[in-house]
Amino acid sequence: MIRFEHVTKRYADGTTAVDDLSFEAGEGELVTLVGPSGCGKTTTMKMVNRLIEPTEGRILLDGDDISAIDPVQLRRRIGYVIQQVGLFPHRTVLENTATVPHLLGWKRGKGRERAAELLDLVGLDPSVYGDRYPEQLSGGQRQRVGVARALAADPPVLLMDEPFGAVDPVVRERLQNEFLKLQARVRKTVLFVTHDIEEAVRLGDRIAVYGQGRIEQFDSPATVLGAPATPYVADFVGADRGLKRLSVTPIEESDLDQPPVVHLDDPLTRATARLRAEGARWAVVLDGHDNLHGWIPAGDSATAASGGTVREHARRMEAWLPLGAPLKQAFSTMLQHDAGWIAVIDKESTGRFLGVLTPARLHEALRRSIDADAQHVPRATVAVETVTSVTTAAP
Repeated sequence: MIRFEHVTKRYADGTTAVDDLSFEAGEGELVTLVGPSGCGKTTTMKMVNRLIEPTEGRILLDGDDISAIDPVQLRRRIGYVIQQVGLFPHRTVLENTATVPHLLGWKRGKGRERAAELLDLVGLDPSVYGDRYPEQLSGGQRQRVGVARALAADPPVLLMDEPFGAVDPVVRERLQNEFLKLQARVRKTVLFVTHDIEEAVRLGDRIAVYGQGRIEQFDSPATVLGAPATPYVADFVGADRGLKRLSVTPIEESDLDQPPVVHLDDPLTRATARLRAEGARWAVVLDGHDNLHGWIPAGDSATAASGGTVREHARRMEAWLPLGAPLKQAFSTMLQHDAGWIAVIDKESTGRFLGVLTPARLHEALRRSIDADAQHVPRATVAVETVTSVTTAAP
């Protein structure tokens, strides 16, 4: 969708902002441009909508050389979101959102209808926020309006220049989450400028790590973190890149252990006798459809003698996640609940139990992920040394 071919930007004083840049952002792909201030990432983005003209090379948008397109018409095909949002203070939220459709000559009713649809999409009820003015909104709400305005004419491309940099960390994380959900629905081709490697890793399908005017590495977040291409990239992503990689490594079914399982209607005496015979300290409790219900300790003789079924003694399961959740979230969940393992369920079902992830298995999954990238093979095919049995871990 966006292709840079040997693009250079050199200013009259001899300063080279971007030097021989070649890369491509595919249709529906979110590419983060990350690097320190003054490295050329914003210059790169502004050349796409011709706010800055390249000195050499060419930029293609959906196969068309942008130098042959009228700049005004080009910019109306591209959504643009900046850090300070740039809303018109004298216009309502609905009017701000409908700006580009109005410039394109849409009928007023159609433009307002589209604006209302987009406000709803970014989580702002148009009946509540539509008639407000920008000064009546929080920073996070203004940023959402900025995203809605950029999407109003349904452009195939979004350019985003540190859009969440002016809000506090809590709001920033919320906006990132909301934008990822939005991107999953609208699938725009996005160039996203940031100086924050955490944000780049979290949002990007691929990351362009900038040095001084050049891209030092262009790859998936997992590869950038697991196999930095140069010492510069390794230094930029940080010594804790292994921890950062947890956020882009999903839980896979091959990462899971299979502990003892009992069902709600099993007699308690039989269930506890089985666990003691197997040397297990606990078991996962499932309902009649194999959906996760909770867990139960092996118990002692007095508990077993009390009779009844597993149902009366099962404990609530606090630590669980769906398959595909990032390892970072798994680690956080273990810490939050002081848990020796977490249950993993099928995210496509109502709660079908798949297995458990232990700290040792989590570490193994991270190692396998790094080795898989280095060998260019599926993660499940990578062998590493075995881990301890789940029967030794307490819930």
